[in-house]
Amino acid sequence: MSKGNINISTENIFPIIKKFLYSDHEIFLRELISNATDATLKLKHLLSIGEAKGEFGNPIIEIKIDKKKKTLHIIDQGIGMTEEEVKKYINEIAFSGAEEFVNKYKDKLGETGIIGHFGLGFYSAFMVSEKVEIITKSHLEGSQAVRWECDGSPEYTLEPTEKEAHGTEIILHIDKDSKEFLEESRINELLRKYNRFMPIPIKHGTKEEYVSVGEGDEKKEEKITVDNIVNNPNPAWTKKPSDLKDEDYKDFYRELYPMQFEDPLFHIHLNVDHPFHLTGILFFPKITKNIDIQKDRIQLYQNQVFVTDNVEGIVPEFLQMLRGVIDSPDIPLNVSRSYLQADGAVKKIKDHITKKVADKLASLFKNERESFEQKWDDIKVIIEYGMLSEEKFYDKAKGFALYPTIDKKYFTFDELKEKVKDLQTDKDGNLVLLYAADEAKQHSFIEKAQAKGYEVLLMNSPIVSHLLQKLESDNEKTKFARVDADFVDNLIKKDDTKISKLSDEEKTKLEGIVKEIVPVSTYSVQMEALDSDEAPFIITQPEFMRRYKEMSMTGGGMMGFGDFPDSYNLVVNTNHPLMDKILNDSEHNKDYVNQALDLAKLSQNLLTGKDLTDFVKRSFELMK
Repeated sequence: MSKGNINISTENIFPIIKKFLYSDHEIFLRELISNATDATLKLKHLLSIGEAKGEFGNPIIEIKIDKKKKTLHIIDQGIGMTEEEVKKYINEIAFSGAEEFVNKYKDKLGETGIIGHFGLGFYSAFMVSEKVEIITKSHLEGSQAVRWECDGSPEYTLEPTEKEAHGTEIILHIDKDSKEFLEESRINELLRKYNRFMPIPIKHGTKEEYVSVGEGDEKKEEKITVDNIVNNPNPAWTKKPSDLKDEDYKDFYRELYPMQFEDPLFHIHLNVDHPFHLTGILFFPKITKNIDIQKDRIQLYQNQVFVTDNVEGIVPEFLQMLRGVIDSPDIPLNVSRSYLQADGAVKKIKDHITKKVADKLASLFKNERESFEQKWDDIKVIIEYGMLSEEKFYDKAKGFALYPTIDKKYFTFDELKEKVKDLQTDKDGNLVLLYAADEAKQHSFIEKAQAKGYEVLLMNSPIVSHLLQKLESDNEKTKFARVDADFVDNLIKKDDTKISKLSDEEKTKLEGIVKEIVPVSTYSVQMEALDSDEAPFIITQPEFMRRYKEMSMTGGGMMGFGDFPDSYNLVVNTNHPLMDKILNDSEHNKDYVNQALDLAKLSQNLLTGKDLTDFVKRSFELMK
């Protein structure tokens, strides 16, 4: 037996490791299973190139708990180590750069990205252990198995031992503060979180299964005990797209999200070898109308080892509403936000993901337009958000972003402009695109616009105001107007002007009567000569004020608009017969004005509370 000191001239490395990432000390299991996987895959490689003898077989990694001895065992059937390799890889190499680690990071224990960078993965075991043993035997013929032991101080012991097969067993003597890791349920939770797609089968305990035995009338179900393999070593993203069917992708989606009952709308299979390595599958789920960017839906892996479900910095923000998996060996196991922001490979990965998503959407639009249109309502928030936040995506999305009408017709922006240019160009040469945000609430305005042959778009996503602003700034002489922003003839002004039946004197008198009764702090009164069969009073909300208020409420736009009270235009139709009664019946004109105003408010869903109660009473009185 030999004893010695780990080759590092510091006494404070172990206390730092013990504290390091304390809130995430569960990652020790991920690190040790990753090492076991690497050892197994190295043996497979050596066998494949003739550098090792024997058969690879069907090796597994086993996780065992011994509650009586308070130990946790990680056992592999991999390449193993000789005594010299233990000295080299455990006592020396693991601590290359450790002094730099101590000096640079002792005051930054909250940072991630340290253990993996400095080869300290194995030593993460000491975050939960009072003592660690390694029992290992090299695959090399005639190798002597050895046992290494360390109690968390720089001293270790190394001695020959007995071990039948090649491979390594790590034995963690769990300390009193980490007893949770002696519970089967806790280990199962960690295996599901970090290791459920590791490339080598992982056994944790056993389970009972029923199998059919016998034939014919003698056939029966028999209960047997089998190894409990907790992972799927060959997940869908590791396979070629040509080897997968649509149902395989759906099955994988259910495997990732067992509590998600709706199938994804479609998927994107990522597979890149140059200039970086990247595989993965992204799924488009149905998105509600509310922007609810539910992060932690895309999982990041490194060679099938779970890294994080916070992919900020790797996946563009607008795509964080997607679900799925990204796997890249070019991203380290332990990643910090500052590392991601500075890393060139990560930026390339982010750009590539954006491009692949855009290409997939363009392909779906081109080859399956009808299906794409049917999915539009479920994916539009993602696409619109991308158009606002990523200029490169915006350039590509121009070709497939859709603008649906109230009548369920779908146009690209260029198709839409071509369709309406003849009828919806105003006297100043502006192309005016009309839209509604709520088909039911704005029905009367939609009806009037359609009566003139105008197309009315249905634009009801929560970020539509921002999108319209961008489209207007990028398309000269093109503007959007919500159908209730003004009377339709004012939204698309032509050369013809209607003549009022009232004289200028009568209009002035009428305006005075209305303003005396109507609260001018809320309503801006404007006299308009409309058709006599149009409503006497029409309430509209100015496009500019309403749009900037919406933009302020969802982020962006002009500061402070979100705090402004709502203000409306009250359009008074000077050609309506009611105007004669208001002008000439001084006894009842206040009731007429209030009744006409309340009817206009009712059409805009603005009549509530006491105003609604007064309206009902007044309506019955007028009927008498």
